[in-house]
Amino acid sequence: MSTDMLQKVQDNFSVAVGVAMVIVDPEGVPVTKPSGFSSFCQSVRARGEWRGRCFHCDAVGGKTALSTGEPSIYRCHAQLVDFAAPIIVRGEYLGAVICGQVKLAPDEVAPGLVDFSDIFPTEASWSEDPQLLELHSRVAEVTYERLRSAAYSLFYIASHIVEESYSKGVTEELYTNNLRLAEESKKRAELEKLLREAELQALSYQVNPHFLFNVLNTIGRLALVEDAKETENTVYAFSDMMRYILKKNGSQFVPLRTEVDHMRNYLHLLKLRLGDRFEFALNVPEEFMQVLCPFMVLQPIVENCINYAIEPREGGGLIDVTAYTDGADLIVDVVDNGDGITPERKQEVLRGEADHGDRKSIGIYNVDSRLRYYFGANHGLEIVSPYRHGRGTLVRLRFPMTFDPAEF
Repeated sequence: MSTDMLQKVQDNFSVAVGVAMVIVDPEGVPVTKPSGFSSFCQSVRARGEWRGRCFHCDAVGGKTALSTGEPSIYRCHAQLVDFAAPIIVRGEYLGAVICGQVKLAPDEVAPGLVDFSDIFPTEASWSEDPQLLELHSRVAEVTYERLRSAAYSLFYIASHIVEESYSKGVTEELYTNNLRLAEESKKRAELEKLLREAELQALSYQVNPHFLFNVLNTIGRLALVEDAKETENTVYAFSDMMRYILKKNGSQFVPLRTEVDHMRNYLHLLKLRLGDRFEFALNVPEEFMQVLCPFMVLQPIVENCINYAIEPREGGGLIDVTAYTDGADLIVDVVDNGDGITPERKQEVLRGEADHGDRKSIGIYNVDSRLRYYFGANHGLEIVSPYRHGRGTLVRLRFPMTFDPAEF
């Protein structure tokens, strides 16, 4: 509600028609500053116990008007006459315009006048104060018709201002919601694009999954017959990896145990190729193994460690994956001991603009985008690197300890 505009209209209107005015809330408490109040009313309202009686009369007068939807006329506890005009927007009672604090001529006819002058005890009232009695005698008389016209006029003006303010507020809220919806739609479109790219990449591995697994199982059994234990373990590790990559259960979430097992197989296969050039540790307590996490969020990060921290070195590489909780979120830190990453390169990685060889490296960007989409902006990836030789890089993921995957 534009109270500044209401105040200006009320002040000018009070001067023009020569009666006191104020706009009150449903409890009779003023929303605007009083305009044209007599010395008597100002003195009465200066006392807490009498001010409460004024508020009560205005509240009852406003609610009386609310019952009819039209301004009502009443005599207050100080035997002065007021009009109360209800302000109603979209069926909600916001308050009332109070107009008056005058006396009517003795012969005036006031249709529907409600008398509140005797609803409070007379003891310790304003009428026992000689100074207030003197001020009361100076209160001007106004015709009923003039008072009624003033009340109705300000009632229509105030209702219009409030209605316009309400409509403006609704329009602004609708505009804000539309902007937010457009932003969410853009993010959803980006995520869907990422998922389609991931699906296309997975399809490139799916020449014939059944044929692939049959061949791998045959090689595994052959290795068993030939007592080639390491070959057998390698084949089954690779088979488990492919089965996970090509999973088709429709869910975008898996238990953390599944991600950890996939990482263990992946790093085992890399150890066969790179030998003693690096070591790895997966420090994930059993209590976190059943926590759900998005599908394939660890491998792109560990793969980056291999590409940028392990392969450029002849030896001494280290990858450490550690899980813990802050109470609300499960946090997974992936740390290497490479040369680190510059702040500029970090931003390129998070935007999906970093090059690796002759192609864009979008793995980190994909994971960051999915985490933000599922769980909000405060769950995006954190990348921390001092960019000093041997100090490495830390990539931190976080996702809620509990959530309903059916919501996604």
